[in-house]
Amino acid sequence: MTRRGFSLRWLELQLLIIPAAVSLIGLLTISLARLGSTRWSWGDLTVSLVFIVAVFATSFWLTLLKVQGDQILLPIVVMLACLGLLLSQRLGPSLPEGGVWASLSERQLVYLIMGLALMWVTVGLVRHFFWLKRLKYTWAVLASFLTFFTMTFGTDLGSGARLWLDLGPITVQPGEVVKVLLVLFLAGYLDDSRELITSSYRVGPFSLPPLPYLIPLVGMWGIAVLAVVLQNDLGNALLLFGIFLVMLYVASGRLLYVVGGLAAFAAAFVVALRLVPRVAQRVDIWLDPWSDPTGIGMQPVQADLAFAHGHILGTGWGFGFPQAIPVVATDYAFAALGEELGSLGTVAVIGLYLALVMRGLLVASRIRNSYVRLLSVGLVSVLGLQTLIILAGTVRLLPLTGITLPFISAGGSSLVTNFLLVGLLIRASEFSRG
Repeated sequence: MTRRGFSLRWLELQLLIIPAAVSLIGLLTISLARLGSTRWSWGDLTVSLVFIVAVFATSFWLTLLKVQGDQILLPIVVMLACLGLLLSQRLGPSLPEGGVWASLSERQLVYLIMGLALMWVTVGLVRHFFWLKRLKYTWAVLASFLTFFTMTFGTDLGSGARLWLDLGPITVQPGEVVKVLLVLFLAGYLDDSRELITSSYRVGPFSLPPLPYLIPLVGMWGIAVLAVVLQNDLGNALLLFGIFLVMLYVASGRLLYVVGGLAAFAAAFVVALRLVPRVAQRVDIWLDPWSDPTGIGMQPVQADLAFAHGHILGTGWGFGFPQAIPVVATDYAFAALGEELGSLGTVAVIGLYLALVMRGLLVASRIRNSYVRLLSVGLVSVLGLQTLIILAGTVRLLPLTGITLPFISAGGSSLVTNFLLVGLLIRASEFSRG
């Protein structure tokens, strides 16, 4: 076979065998635990078999497109998605969604396939990144429009925050798309303004940054404050601002920007703590959930008990009681894994996220083009910071913010968008030095 012919992505295919096997064994274990017998049929493995076909088809699609990008990113995220699918199968009684009855795992599988399909389209369309850079202000306008549109017409699905748009039979969370649009805008803007934002002027003994070119910093600070005040959305505010600070630091190399940005966000948080009741309530729950263990403190209390029940090795799939945690499939997926997989299982999950972030940063460090490199760092920071924020909230290192655990938590908007990010990263890795 010549270089210009099709060459299978052998490393990727071999690594995909691991989540394929885990999905089969895990689903069989969950089914047997639920039935209480050793009898099983191929029908019990339908979700797993469809999952396996979808992920291997994705690898073959990348081969057909002659994608020469990284072959480790996809297996890592597929392994995480596999755990999310198994968790949905473990938790999910049949629930209606948009008038269509489907179990939680079936809906999660549909979202996963939609995410893979979007990744197919992304990898197929984005061969060159330069047109993405040219449209940087378009992405900024779209992000602002979606943010303010959701603030005005958004729906509260019971979380106390208007984060969803009701589109007839389905609800979507525009904030997931805003993350991607923000990264696309910042990568283009910061790459074009790199020389300006790294310069400085002196006022007496002080070296000050070029303030006119830091207007986006003030703008992002303002959007984060608005998100907290008008949408009651501390999680996305923290995530968006964190993404901005990471990308600004990578583009400028100036730690002063990060320190100043964190100080500004801290000041905004103190104000929100006094003016926004929902923010104050989350902090109170974080500090002392046992003050109301059957009311507003029930989530963190039950999560703590789940971790304790799991010990080191866990109860095993199907033998815990994660359903005792309110909204466990979205807010406390990590606690459910902690109960049934134990401390060793949670360490393995954290290891997968660390591997994803480290691999993404390694890919970014090898990219020659400055714009694509900055874009890649931004995409990795989305996944890394989101994981850090939700994990810290679950184990009570931070107040719980309500954002999802990438690839594992139930939810279509997050899962689909995250696979879009991975598609962009795989394409970006083709710009590597080799």
